[in-house]
Amino acid sequence: MGRIAILGGGVMGETLLTTLVAAGQEPSNIVVAEKSVERAAALREAHGVEVTDSRAAVSDADLVLIVVKPQDVADLLADVADAVRPGAILASFAAGVRTDRIEAAVAAGTPVVRIMPNTPAVVGEGMFGASPGVACTEEHIALLGRLLAAGGRFVVVDEKLQDALTAVSGSGPAYVFYLAEAMIAGGIEAGLDATTARELTNQTIVGAAKLLSGSDEDAAELRRRVTSPNGTTAAAIAVFDDREVKGAIAEGIVAAAQRSAELSGG
Repeated sequence: MGRIAILGGGVMGETLLTTLVAAGQEPSNIVVAEKSVERAAALREAHGVEVTDSRAAVSDADLVLIVVKPQDVADLLADVADAVRPGAILASFAAGVRTDRIEAAVAAGTPVVRIMPNTPAVVGEGMFGASPGVACTEEHIALLGRLLAAGGRFVVVDEKLQDALTAVSGSGPAYVFYLAEAMIAGGIEAGLDATTARELTNQTIVGAAKLLSGSDEDAAELRRRVTSPNGTTAAAIAVFDDREVKGAIAEGIVAAAQRSAELSGG
């Protein structure tokens, strides 16, 4: 892979930087564009990468990762469009920004990919959902999949499904954290101290996630195996069902997908 530019040195930008290095890219082959002087200095110190302005970053890059806030994408593209090298791949991690908007702002034929990441990429357990634009080939997608593999799993979806993907995996970690909040609160109410309740909850979620990920059984079957008739788990599930928790979560995901569509103008 040639030179890589990361436009945006925030949390996700730094996560992608560490992912690329873990995938075998040399820090000297990566350049980051970051406006904050303090943040730029921190990135140089921590990773040994060049940090510069956006136009300089894209001028000799073969792959450009757009990791700024969605509302900043239009201004960023207006600034760098004529500096992007012919043939360079643009991969946007800005939620809700469609590939056609990016394609309209850069030279015709520029390969564009829209990618929705999620925060567990910070620990190498992320989920990346990619949607190719008009000029993006299977080779481009395969390249990105290899580069991002160190940060988690990589799937390709039609762009019309990006809103649903965002609702499930993009926002999904928050749902798990929400469940953890409730489990910790319940443990405390049942008599545990806060530290113990947190430790029990955290490890239970980690263990359950690994079990689910490595099993051929679906979530419903795994849940049934833990739920003995008239047992403790059944008592909890009965309360959840009475409160229609499962339905509320599903409705929440649909609402998240609808909001994603609204934000992207879909």
